[in-house]
Amino acid sequence: MPQETAAIPRRKRIALIAHDDRKQDLLEWAEYNKDSLRRHLLYATGTTGTLLEKRLGIPVVSFMTGPLGGDQQIGAKIAQGEIDFLIFFWDPLESHPHDPDVRALLRVAVLKNIPVATNRATADFIFSSPLMDSAYERYVYDYASRLKRGRLIDSLQDGE
Repeated sequence: MPQETAAIPRRKRIALIAHDDRKQDLLEWAEYNKDSLRRHLLYATGTTGTLLEKRLGIPVVSFMTGPLGGDQQIGAKIAQGEIDFLIFFWDPLESHPHDPDVRALLRVAVLKNIPVATNRATADFIFSSPLMDSAYERYVYDYASRLKRGRLIDSLQDGE
């Protein structure tokens, strides 16, 4: 698949999201990593952003709450290349009315090849990486060409 690269800058734009039963875990993780988080730009869905800003004393750009569109707002920022990193402590045991939004958010993060942590252990490993304090060239895969090729193949098969 043809690919290019895009820079993830030294000062990363990090989105932080947590479902209700995971908010405390995210808050504790963020407090432990407060000095590292301070070096980056932080974004969050509504309630999570308010809690993080109050607990850490660090500015957080907050979007709407997840179920009211916050997950989609962050997904749009990822699609536009305006978010470099996603930390999303989601609750795998709870069904959420906005599950399709959650899937779409995770899908766009994978499509854009940005680092994603969905639990504390992964966030710890990623945040302890030396890459967190330097710029990084990530691959940007050309999924549009792949989709076009797929449609062309489908149309050729339909015409047989």
